[in-house]
Amino acid sequence: MDFLAEYASFLAKTVTLVVAILVVLISFAALRSKGRRKSAGQLQVSKLNDFYKGLRERLESTLLDKDQLKALRKSESKADKKNSKKKPEAKPRVFVLDFDGDIKASATESLRHEITALLSLATPKDEVVLRLESGGGMVHSYGLASSQLARIRQAGVPLTVCIDKVAASGGYMMACIGEKIISAPFAILGSIGVVAQLPNVNRLLKKHDIDFEVLIAGEYKRTLTVFGENTEKGREKFQEDLDITHQLFKNFVSRYRPQLAIDEVATGEVWLGVAALDKQLVDELQTSDEYLATKAKTAEVFHLHYAERKSLQERVGLAASGSVDRVLLTWWSRLTQQRFW
Repeated sequence: MDFLAEYASFLAKTVTLVVAILVVLISFAALRSKGRRKSAGQLQVSKLNDFYKGLRERLESTLLDKDQLKALRKSESKADKKNSKKKPEAKPRVFVLDFDGDIKASATESLRHEITALLSLATPKDEVVLRLESGGGMVHSYGLASSQLARIRQAGVPLTVCIDKVAASGGYMMACIGEKIISAPFAILGSIGVVAQLPNVNRLLKKHDIDFEVLIAGEYKRTLTVFGENTEKGREKFQEDLDITHQLFKNFVSRYRPQLAIDEVATGEVWLGVAALDKQLVDELQTSDEYLATKAKTAEVFHLHYAERKSLQERVGLAASGSVDRVLLTWWSRLTQQRFW
């Protein structure tokens, strides 16, 4: 027991020292960066053809013996020399973007810069492929993200949207802008609807003789509240606003996918990829990996990512936040034991 007590004391001192060092380092970094002009992010570009080639060559070097590998490389070298004598033909270009959406569509900030960059070079002979994953979120946030994608369509550049896991609600609002929507067989799509919910604790406050006053200027400045007493008139106005937003959502989807029976699919329901194909919510069943690997055989495929430069404090904060999120998600999954089959 004495040993455990001493060890616990030592561990506590060590943790305290490490935390103190981190605080000093962060403070020092903050002082150094104070007054400096915040540097902009940068566009990172990688050629996926080289990535796929590297995968293949790695597999070949593992599976083939020395003589087989030598013969293969020799034949490839001959083919390259033969092709170099021909007049080079300009290959079409494919620009690949990623959008991993949260409730605030935070990835829009990077998306807007990526689209601005590619539109400075892309032509109607090229193609933009968006790998989209989003369960939706705030109306105005996903409205802006969708408007960014609409810039590609307006420029006359073909846009293909690939969905491997989910594109629902605001996520499908973005996906429908694609001239072609490709979905994995068991991706989740749809949820063309609007939802808003909030608790009301007014009766609890009244029970404890607590008054809550809301002062407004304008009849509908506040319709439903968390603490105040909600009225039937306020509920009706709130529902009216939801219905208007839903109609705008339906009109938006119909504009880009007129082949849809919009009243049939705009019920808030979701469908797996196979069923979504029957509903014409998507055009093909295929994973993004399969689609891009096929494109790489005939086109130059470039992956674009605009990375924001973050301060040390932001990086530490994001790392801590990510760790907490992962821990909470892991324990929530264990507690709920969610199953989908």
